[in-house]
Amino acid sequence: MPVIKAADLAYGRLRSPDLDKQEEFLTAFGMVRAERTPKALYMRGTDAPHHIHVTELGEPKYVGIALHAGSLEDLEKLARAPGATPIEAIDEPGGGKRVRLTDPDGFQVEVIHGMAQLPKIPVKRPPVNSGEDKTQRRNALYYKGVERGPSHIKRFGHFVVHTPQYAKTVGWYREMFGFRCSDEVYAGSKDNITGSFNRLDRGDDFVDHHAFFCIRSDKKGLNHLSYEAADIDDVMIGHDVMAAKGYEHFWGIGRHSLGSQVYDYWGDPWGRVHEHWADTDVLNASVPANLIAREDLAGPWGGPPPEKFMHHATP
Repeated sequence: MPVIKAADLAYGRLRSPDLDKQEEFLTAFGMVRAERTPKALYMRGTDAPHHIHVTELGEPKYVGIALHAGSLEDLEKLARAPGATPIEAIDEPGGGKRVRLTDPDGFQVEVIHGMAQLPKIPVKRPPVNSGEDKTQRRNALYYKGVERGPSHIKRFGHFVVHTPQYAKTVGWYREMFGFRCSDEVYAGSKDNITGSFNRLDRGDDFVDHHAFFCIRSDKKGLNHLSYEAADIDDVMIGHDVMAAKGYEHFWGIGRHSLGSQVYDYWGDPWGRVHEHWADTDVLNASVPANLIAREDLAGPWGGPPPEKFMHHATP
């Protein structure tokens, strides 16, 4: 049994030497400033959590990840785990309490409870006329319901890391936070596992196909942070904004095989990759794990991942 079953992802935590440039990037990407201090930037999505991205002022670095605990009792359980801090009040915007741990590669994992919730930011999207019922948008013009501009980031969807301690790292995240395997990927022999897609375990409730993807590697660090956009058109429109502003494009637009998201990947001014996506598969705990050959990972459309994306790991 895991120590706890995490309720959701909370945020990624980075460091950047220029908070103005970081905010400019994240605003173009589709987030909204929740709060900013002289030492850190807190960005939110259209959903209620106070923030879904934290940038500390400092030399470029991937600090770690944060998860939401389902209860204060879960924090108490984690505080008794080896290497965990006691429960502490979070002295940052958004508040709440947390326990901090260190994963096998030395990156911080915060587990939080009681973050402030803000009014949702309304996002009105027109219905789509497709499938059997092509009259969902009646006597209305689609283009009048969609404006050009940044994507509308809804929430934090998943994170992806490289690790040279693959079995230890995957095992640690599963044992501490209850991640459940959705798919494992192998190369050549079926016992040569190269990656693992893991989802939250919320029992009968449906969750995204993966919240955590771990890649066997000779490097350690963050491959990317991934954020849900309003819909597929929102991904496409956001692509134009990011391209016009000259940000580095890493991969996309395409549709994944595992998870099925329509994706688009962009680098911030220090090369940390952030993904836009929409339309994922959702699973509950009744679905068993699959074993998939790496050569079968090509999605139904979109090009193969570039080398600079596949081997990207921000320490």
